[in-house]
Amino acid sequence: MATIRPFRGLRYTAHAGSLGQLTAPPYDVLSPSQRDEYAARSPFNVVYLTLPESQPDDRSKYVKYARSAARLAEWRREQVLRPEPEPAFYRYAQRFRIPGTPDSFERTAVIALIKTEPYEKGVVLPHEQTFPKHKEDRLRILEATRAHLECIFGLYEDPNREILSAIAAAPASMKIETDSDEGVHHCLEPITDSEQTQRLADLLEDRKVWIADGHHRYETACSFREAIGPREGLVPEDFMMMALSSMSDPGLVLLPTHRVVQRMPISPEAMLGRLEPYFELRPADPASLMAEIESAKAKGSMAFGLALPGQAFVLTAKDPAVLIGMVPGNQSGALKSLDVTILHSVIFEQLLGLQGLDAIAYTRDAAEAVSMAREGAAAFLMNPPSVEDMRTIALGGEKMPQKSTYYYPKILSGLVIWSLNDFV
Repeated sequence: MATIRPFRGLRYTAHAGSLGQLTAPPYDVLSPSQRDEYAARSPFNVVYLTLPESQPDDRSKYVKYARSAARLAEWRREQVLRPEPEPAFYRYAQRFRIPGTPDSFERTAVIALIKTEPYEKGVVLPHEQTFPKHKEDRLRILEATRAHLECIFGLYEDPNREILSAIAAAPASMKIETDSDEGVHHCLEPITDSEQTQRLADLLEDRKVWIADGHHRYETACSFREAIGPREGLVPEDFMMMALSSMSDPGLVLLPTHRVVQRMPISPEAMLGRLEPYFELRPADPASLMAEIESAKAKGSMAFGLALPGQAFVLTAKDPAVLIGMVPGNQSGALKSLDVTILHSVIFEQLLGLQGLDAIAYTRDAAEAVSMAREGAAAFLMNPPSVEDMRTIALGGEKMPQKSTYYYPKILSGLVIWSLNDFV
């Protein structure tokens, strides 16, 4: 099924400085101000590659991509980045707490090259829809740098944790560690023994891979490969870098992504009136909304949190089957019954008359969503889908709405990069 192979990753050298000053979150979670904050930490911070800046005198909007490519080449010449002496898989462990809770977890992945395959082959499976404009940006930077600057995140079935155990037991040549701003401890260990890398490749080759995070970059890599046309044998463009985790890893955590509507087309009073036939509307403390809808889910109910200026409610579905039946189209029952589907298709589009996605902002922080509601917005809090939901829907060839899942924590950028020029 999946073609997995080790690679000679580019890693920062001691000459570049402290790893904590060089790494950053992925490009798609950084605001412009956050990007500038990371850039100020070091002239070698990875954001100079992943989010190159435009200059006032640039002749076109594409100059910034050439700037990223030039920096990558310069950093190699100056030994800021150096390729691994031999091909490696990279064991990647993240130790973390879920924000706002005392619970501690550790998630383990192996970073490898994976051969990109069209979705229709059923080897690599998506579960979310994507935004075309985001793919164009990533394609431009891939074409300019000929490097995969960041790692996407994939999952494989491993019911007995056989592969997870093999990854954990494989001897590594060294350990690279750092802590990110949100308090996550990251540990990267190159596995270079050829017998070990071959064993891991063999264990993974009969597995399907579900994209957990990075749909835009995966589809970009497929377009990049398609653009060069047929080739004999394997070529660098066939591959991209992916962190692969077991679906059975006890550290696999999904967080919700809440929706905030800045400009509702109707008044709060009219909104509540349209919701009332389908939901029990119970006034609630805004600070406890998330805990209350989590409790409702644990009891088998479908519930949402709604925060408005000066008031908040727990919305509990009176009859979930009625709401599911209102979802148009011939999608599966599994897709129609997701909270995110009900929110977008029934609550937003049909009950509240909200069309399109331009008015919607997204946040993973329930407190931030409630705070935005105090300033005049309408915040809708919801529970996340499960890993099994994602697996079932992807196997059925369907896709959830955008930003349905948020695997926490994100893969840290800057720990390892792969240049197509180092293909072996």
